[in-house]
Amino acid sequence: MVSKPKKVKKIVLAYSGGLDTSVILPWLRETYNCPVIAFAAELGQGQELEGIRKKALASGASKCIVADLRQEFAQDYLWPMLRCGAVYEERYLLGTSIARPLIAKHQVAVAKAEGADAVAHGATGKGNDQVRFELTYMSLAPELQIIAPWKDDRFGLRSREAALEYAREHGIAVDATKKKIYSRDRNLWHLSHEGADLEDPANEPREDLWLISRPVSQAPDKPQYVSIDFVKGSPVALNGKKMLAWKLLEQLNKLAGRHAVGQSDLVENRLVGIKNRGAYETPGGSVLYEAHRALESITLDRDTAHYKQQLALRYAELVYYGKWFSTLRRALDAFVNVTQQNVTGRVKMKLFKGRATVAALSSPYSLYVTELASFTMGSEYQPKDAIGFIRLFGLQQKIQAQLSKSGRAEKSSAKRKKK
Repeated sequence: MVSKPKKVKKIVLAYSGGLDTSVILPWLRETYNCPVIAFAAELGQGQELEGIRKKALASGASKCIVADLRQEFAQDYLWPMLRCGAVYEERYLLGTSIARPLIAKHQVAVAKAEGADAVAHGATGKGNDQVRFELTYMSLAPELQIIAPWKDDRFGLRSREAALEYAREHGIAVDATKKKIYSRDRNLWHLSHEGADLEDPANEPREDLWLISRPVSQAPDKPQYVSIDFVKGSPVALNGKKMLAWKLLEQLNKLAGRHAVGQSDLVENRLVGIKNRGAYETPGGSVLYEAHRALESITLDRDTAHYKQQLALRYAELVYYGKWFSTLRRALDAFVNVTQQNVTGRVKMKLFKGRATVAALSSPYSLYVTELASFTMGSEYQPKDAIGFIRLFGLQQKIQAQLSKSGRAEKSSAKRKKK
C-alpha cells in the first residue's frame, strides 16, 4: 500500500537543469501539490546555466533563484582543501564532493527566506551526493523536511532512459539523449563523466569524452610555462597578475586544459560501499596541487609535513563523505592554517603533454640551505657528528640483534649438553 505524501507547503529544489532535476521538478509539483522553487548555483558551469530560469519556470517552478557562488566556492571551499592537500584515494581531487555542501548551504538559506518547509535534491539512492546534501541540511536546518525522489517508491523513474521518456512526454527540454547519456558534473574545479560505456572498466575512455581539456594526442608539441604566486598557502596571482580566486582558476583551467593536464580515469570506493568508475578533468586544480606541494617542500619542516600528510587523508574523507560542516573539519582547518603561515612564494610550472611539473621554486621563508644540501663538505655540517647520532638512533636495533644472537647461542649450547 502506497502511503500518502506528507503535506508540505513549499519546496526548494537544488536545480541544475540537467536530466534528473528537470524531471524531478514537475514530479514534485504533481506529487506534493505545492509550489516548488528551483535553486541553481553558479559554480563555473559555463554555458550550462544559460536559459536556466526560463527552463525551470517552463517545467513548473513557481520561482527560479540563481546565485553566483564562484568566488565563495574558490576562496572558502577550494582553497582550504588545496591548503590541506586533500586527495581521495590518491587520485580524486574531490570536485563534485566539495561543491555539494556549498549548494546545500545556500539552498537552506533560500528555504528560510522563502518560508519553505522542505528541501529536495536529485541525487540517486546509490551515490554519494545524497549523503552530502542531506548531511548539510541536517547540520544547518534540521527542522526542514528532506525530499529525495529517487528513494521514494512513488518515483517510478529508475533509469536515465525512463527519465528521458518522462521528459519527452511532459515536453521538458533536456540535453541528454539515449546516444549521449553520460552523467556529468561541472564546476570551476572539474568536470566529471560517469555512466554509459564508462560503467565497464574494460572500456578505455574515448578521446571525444574530454570537454574542457584536449586529448593528450592533440596537446601542443611545445611546453608552456606558468607561474603561480601563493600567500599563506592560497594562490593569489597567475603569471604575476593578481586576480580573484575564481578568475585565477578559470584562466589556469584554459592554460592547463590546452596541454591535456588533469585527466584521470579511476575506480573509487563510494561511501555507500559500491565501486564506481569515473573519468575526471581537473586541469587547473592539478597544477595548483603540484605547485602547492612543491612550495610546502621548501617551507615546512619534516615533522609538520609528515603529520600534515596523515591529516590530509582524513580531511579528504570528510569532504568525500559530506561532513564539511563538522567540528572535525573545522578543527583540521585550524591546524592546516597554522602550517600555512610560511607557505608563501612563487612556483614556476611546466605544462606539457598531460603533465604539470615543477620548473622553479622560490620563497622568502625557504628552509632549503644550498650549503647544507651540497655534496661539498663545509663548516656548517661536521660529518663526524653523525657517528654519535647514528649510534644512538640505531641503539635499540643493535641491542635486539645482540640479545637475539645471545639467545640463539644459549639454545645451541643447551642442545649440545643434552647430547
